[in-house]
Amino acid sequence: MIRGVHTMFYSSKAEALREFLRDKLGFSATDVGGGWLIFDMPEADMGVHPSDESGKEGRPNGTHDISFYCDDVEATMAEMKERGVEFTDAVQDMGYGLATYFKMPGDLRVQLYQPRYKK
Repeated sequence: MIRGVHTMFYSSKAEALREFLRDKLGFSATDVGGGWLIFDMPEADMGVHPSDESGKEGRPNGTHDISFYCDDVEATMAEMKERGVEFTDAVQDMGYGLATYFKMPGDLRVQLYQPRYKK
């Protein structure tokens, strides 16, 4: 039976991204050899959204996203900014929650959001 999900970032700056995840986002990791870090995630969920080939109301078919969520987006942003994380957008009400985006090494743009749903 499936017991989890494994996510992956591909980056031209893999070492810098690993350091960012460890030092700026605070994720603990296991070194599986050769500097390859596998990060422990506190919890996860997965959504399936309809695609939109026009790109106006969503993502095109066959794409995917990785987002991080929190209980208080403003407090989490402040904490992350203190660690040197750069945000690219103001917090917006997206319907499903309050969301913003931040930069990670390797030209990655990742969403941080405070969901409205309860687990």
